[in-house]
Amino acid sequence: MHESSIARQLLSAALDRAAAEGATRVVSVRGWVAEAEALSPESLSLHFAAHARGTPAEGARLDLRLHRVEARCLSCGATYAPDHHVVLCPRCGGDQATLLGRLGLGLDAMEVE
Repeated sequence: MHESSIARQLLSAALDRAAAEGATRVVSVRGWVAEAEALSPESLSLHFAAHARGTPAEGARLDLRLHRVEARCLSCGATYAPDHHVVLCPRCGGDQATLLGRLGLGLDAMEVE
């Protein structure tokens, strides 16, 4: 259900932007999702398509690329790529880390008609 509500918010943002630009149809929406969010780009795309039915975004593609996020261990200072949202340090085994880089998800561009 979580991904469904996020997809609905992405659709709403795309429709609002399209309306502000005077567009009548949304063709595609491109963006990113941080791997640390443990969200599935494929699932978000499926929910986006379902919510878009009957709107100017019906048939639009939601293309989200997965953005890798690194972590810095608070115990030993090692920088590493966490395994999804698990931040266990491969050097010392510490379980406290600071995530580095962009978190969350965002939209970069969209194609409209």
